[in-house]
Amino acid sequence: MKTQNEMRTEVFQGDCLDILPKLPSDSVDLVYMDPPFCTQREQRLAPRDRSRTFSFSDSWKSLDEYAHSLVERLREIHRVIKPSGSIFFHCDKTASHVARIVLDEVFTPSNFRSEIIWHYKRWSNSADNLLPSHQTILLYSKTKRYKFNSIFTDYSPTTNIDQILQKRGRDAANKSVYARDDNGDIITNGSKKGVPLSDVWDIPFLNPKAKERTGYPTQKPILLLERIINLVTSPGDIVLDPFCGSGTTLVAASLLAREAIGIDTSEEAVQITRARLASPIKTESRLLQSGIDAYKNADENALRLLNGVPHLPVQRNNGIDAFLQETFHGVPIPVRVQKRGEDLAKAANALFGACKTKKAEKMILIVTEDVPVLDFNIDMPSELIVIDSTELSIVRALKQLKKEENSR
Repeated sequence: MKTQNEMRTEVFQGDCLDILPKLPSDSVDLVYMDPPFCTQREQRLAPRDRSRTFSFSDSWKSLDEYAHSLVERLREIHRVIKPSGSIFFHCDKTASHVARIVLDEVFTPSNFRSEIIWHYKRWSNSADNLLPSHQTILLYSKTKRYKFNSIFTDYSPTTNIDQILQKRGRDAANKSVYARDDNGDIITNGSKKGVPLSDVWDIPFLNPKAKERTGYPTQKPILLLERIINLVTSPGDIVLDPFCGSGTTLVAASLLAREAIGIDTSEEAVQITRARLASPIKTESRLLQSGIDAYKNADENALRLLNGVPHLPVQRNNGIDAFLQETFHGVPIPVRVQKRGEDLAKAANALFGACKTKKAEKMILIVTEDVPVLDFNIDMPSELIVIDSTELSIVRALKQLKKEENSR
């Protein structure tokens, strides 16, 4: 088997319709295709240093013209794919219906395998519509004899693992029951690999500060392409990207010891791809490594005091526990709950300090216990509203009742 350094990676500048005929038939194991989405606008973006601007046109006279362009190229792509190979066609809501029709025409409906939903979080304004947070990847094979490597994921936390590990059978009424041996003992089902990968993929969108980000429009994360490549190829196989853009597919293929061919009409795209291949950078995802719970560190005990009050919990902020959904002069109201053993001045300073850049004109501090004030010169800001928790109010009321009882 070839080493990673011996893997062949080629990048061609030009229209894939002109370059694909030069490739031999039945020679490619995987095609990842991320063509223009028919957005009818100029795609434009700049890297963080603003040294240049990358752009390409995604305007078409009609959907028919767009569809014809795809069919021409897909016919050549179908020719170069091996009988055991597959194509992953990346699209979004703009023309996914067109993509499905033309893929059915070229690859036939019987070779459709999956509609993959790439789900991610991106914050944007979507006042009159649902917030877009996914793209679609259509998976087709060339024939029914296609390569597929099963990938397994962890069981859900709600899964009863001990039941999964028990063998099941059918009773006299054909009802599913746990299988038992002659002694009546449960029969185990052997080891389990986990849950087969589903067609919904939670892979983070590239962070604006990610080291692998080039500033090229429509750049996809290496993690996404690595999953695709691992799913249907083996080391040494050949991966083709006929719209390679900034070269993410080729970088991922190189990192996974696959050979790769990239094509793009843009000279800048080809230059970026070659530069990335010379010095590949991959951004790891803490979200995928540690899970979503790793990002949650809000004080649950503090948030319980806000039950019944509409609020938004705040993660990773030492001064603010939540924002009320109610606003004051259009700005959400921040809330801090006094921590155990924390004196009032320290709690007030923490809240006030965290709000300096929030433009909050009012903020609420919930006092939970009578801790001696260490700073006797404390002067509460006028923006600060200090209220007692229910628990503290009851404790103080009980103390007062006890004093009244003892004074009789």
